[in-house]
Amino acid sequence: MRWIGALDAGQTDRKQTASHGLRWLPIRSLSPRHKPRIQKHLLSLQPQDRYLRFGYPATDEQIGRYVTGLNFERDEIFGVFNRRLELVAMAHLAYSVDPQWATCAEFGVSVASHQRGRGIGAKLFNHATTHARNQGVSMLFIHALSENVAMLKIARHAGAKVERDGSETEAYLSLPTANLDSQISGMLQEQMAEIDYQLKNQAHQFRQWLSTLQEVRQGVRDARHVSDKG
Repeated sequence: MRWIGALDAGQTDRKQTASHGLRWLPIRSLSPRHKPRIQKHLLSLQPQDRYLRFGYPATDEQIGRYVTGLNFERDEIFGVFNRRLELVAMAHLAYSVDPQWATCAEFGVSVASHQRGRGIGAKLFNHATTHARNQGVSMLFIHALSENVAMLKIARHAGAKVERDGSETEAYLSLPTANLDSQISGMLQEQMAEIDYQLKNQAHQFRQWLSTLQEVRQGVRDARHVSDKG
């Protein structure tokens, strides 16, 4: 399986500028219950973005199989939610099933088109490298199409060694051994992202309650109007 990224190459420079202004991003670990949101996010990708993300023009059926096959116990899947709890970006950190490569992992990312230009892809990459480092990973791989300039620029910026082979490119990033700083940073990120998600969830539920209440009130007003006419 090829883990790559769907980012808009035309917005790469703006991403680098915007990433400095985006000081913190609530990146949350996803679980099997988020599968419907993951599938909705991936299905919303335009054909070119699907091509960059999967390395081929993935159909709805192929995306469905990919989501069904996600292994949340072995791998790490991270996501970014907006205030409506819509998944607007996700990253997949896939660990090797071969014990020989137990210290290696692969990275893939996708960002919704309307969220481009904010440095989200770079933030997800940085988050994934910190998490992988804390899990004992020493080498992070990125397999990308050579035309995926944005993803490769993020890899190069992080210090990855990039090798091109025709239409595909591989990037290798050596990760330093985890230390107290990286472990605390990872824990704080996860705790803050969880708090952010719970606040968004409460706000989402409250908006739904208000909407239901308004419908009930409108129904009462309509009933009174009919009664007055009678």
